Amino acid sequence: MNRWRLVAATGIAVFMAQLDVTVVNVVLPTIEDEFGAGPSVAEWVVLGYVLPLIALTLPAGRWLDQVGRREALAVSVAGFAAASVAVGLAPGIGWMIAARVVQGAFAAVLLALVPVLTTIAVRPEVRGRAMAVVMTLGPLGGVTGPALGGLLIEHLGWPWIFILNVPVSLLVIALGWTSLAAGDRPVPAGPDGPAKSRMPGRARLVETALLGGAAIALMLALSLGAGHGPGWLALAVAAVPLTMAWWRLPDGRPVRELLRAPGMSAPHLALMAEMAAVMSVQFLIPFQLQRSGTATPAEIGLTMLAFPAAVMVTGPIGGALADRFDGRAVAIAGAAAVTAGLVLLVPAGTGWGPADLAWRLAVAGAGAGLFAGPNQTIAMGRAPRHLLGTTGATTSLARQLGVALGPALATATWSLTGYGVDGMRAALGLAAVLGAVSVLVQVRGVRASRPVAEPAHITESHRV
Repeated sequence: MNRWRLVAATGIAVFMAQLDVTVVNVVLPTIEDEFGAGPSVAEWVVLGYVLPLIALTLPAGRWLDQVGRREALAVSVAGFAAASVAVGLAPGIGWMIAARVVQGAFAAVLLALVPVLTTIAVRPEVRGRAMAVVMTLGPLGGVTGPALGGLLIEHLGWPWIFILNVPVSLLVIALGWTSLAAGDRPVPAGPDGPAKSRMPGRARLVETALLGGAAIALMLALSLGAGHGPGWLALAVAAVPLTMAWWRLPDGRPVRELLRAPGMSAPHLALMAEMAAVMSVQFLIPFQLQRSGTATPAEIGLTMLAFPAAVMVTGPIGGALADRFDGRAVAIAGAAAVTAGLVLLVPAGTGWGPADLAWRLAVAGAGAGLFAGPNQTIAMGRAPRHLLGTTGATTSLARQLGVALGPALATATWSLTGYGVDGMRAALGLAAVLGAVSVLVQVRGVRASRPVAEPAHITESHRV
């Protein structure tokens, strides 16, 4: 049968986790004043959450291939809620940063688990619609974070941004606990024998350190390169040996096996490129409106809502089309629409007002809604049956890398011309190129891959 309560739980969970990536941006000035921290320290309130999402997602995915899913949901959501309370009650900036790291660690497990739960929640013939619901709510959480955070700060105070995660987390646990059977586990893994429930071991520390070190090197390179000259971009070279060392670890074997499976690289690369393109534009457009002087802060917020509004409209449509027709064609069409919307934004100038930008953002948003659900469904449908948790983790990592790289690349490109109009257009042009890359890798993947096959254990378990 179809367990739509479980789909609802996963959708709410991913909305909450992604919202906490961006909601903190609006509270940083208040945190600086209250704790006496400078911008360089306050920035780690953001990075402290994002870095565990990159460093821990892959180890979390392999752990999810070994443990009961109901227990994993309860642990990850309860841990996220507890860390949220610690952030909200932080007496100082050091405490807050540490709590954000813990919050991000539990979010890494949760975001890797969400695609797995959505995949097993419903029968194959409606999986595209279920995945579209969840994958629409994720980006919506990220985009609406600043607006929601502003309202909470104005009416309740900044701690409530985090404390309100507690009732939401209790709802997710209640819905998930009643929808999943006790001891609900993945099927036994082929090469490693039966799956055994256990907490992550010490061997994962090396892997986490390597992935975290690579992420820090890359993000610092892009951040410092934008603010202090392109010479700092050389820091990114440090990420290469760290990544290669991780790739050769025994713990990297499941990821290597997954990405070498037929048709698995295309949805991952397409997702990362599309997210980087979208987040670049989400970062740049408010600056464009602010500097042109054609919009008030309220009008800027309303203009930016054109993108998530379009996502909400087309997301369910994309899922339904993927269930009825070829999901790959729907995902390609969505990425093409994103690219078209970004191309239309490239000539943005000082004379452009909110209306000029809003309809172009809506075009890109409509494409993003068509792309998200089908792309995730394709990745989960092609996954080897013993690597479902790993696939949830790798797609989550691809998404988070896009979220992190998009604004960083946009800032670096914009800074090369002294943050002028030409630099803005160059950065928007780079976003359009990333959108085109998303289309091209999918087209190439269609030509090179076999047809999408359902994992046997998922298909059989939902027959009635």
